[in-house]
Amino acid sequence: MKTITGKLLWTSCAAALLALAPACDGDENKADACGEPLYGGDATDEAWRTLVDAKGLATAGSDSVTLESPTAGQTYSSTDAPPTWRWTSPLASVVPGPGPGSVTPSHPARPREERRSVLAWLGNLVLPSAEAHLPPFTGDIYWVQVTVPGRQCPVEMLTSNLEWRLDAATWDTLRGSVDQDLTVQVTSAYLLQNKLTEGPFRLEAPRTIRVVGAR
Repeated sequence: MKTITGKLLWTSCAAALLALAPACDGDENKADACGEPLYGGDATDEAWRTLVDAKGLATAGSDSVTLESPTAGQTYSSTDAPPTWRWTSPLASVVPGPGPGSVTPSHPARPREERRSVLAWLGNLVLPSAEAHLPPFTGDIYWVQVTVPGRQCPVEMLTSNLEWRLDAATWDTLRGSVDQDLTVQVTSAYLLQNKLTEGPFRLEAPRTIRVVGAR
């Protein structure tokens, strides 16, 4: 009898968790229609959602990145190895906490899962993987978007690094558009525990590049 009661309790808890999770996570699961980007450095999906929510607020100015490569009008051969794109950013010198060149939260940070504490407990009891979240991101972050002719969605990378070493699969996608213009846009921001504190900033004009066929 105890075994049956235990199984019923386990089943009931699992059902409750699955029923409650969509209602609680509805806002967090809102994603861009094109899906998530590639990730580099310490970038996380929650940091990406912060930038997606603020993408309409991005402005161009002195706080935008300086894109060192690719250069304006840069041409690649379709036989080239995957390139590395690099940039510099004023946000890279920002440090969290009090003091010059720092950012401080406007209110004390609260545990990020506070509003779901009961659900979190239940999840750990029944489905431990339900709490597999990464720590809140703090730092400068960069969202690189490459518009490719014929593709509805851009090729994207979210990274905390000041460079993007394109992987072979990404490079194959880009060089598939031979003799066509591709544009590169970089949006930057500073986040404190996934909260936007600086930015977002974007390039005043996207950088145009081209891949030419081997001759």
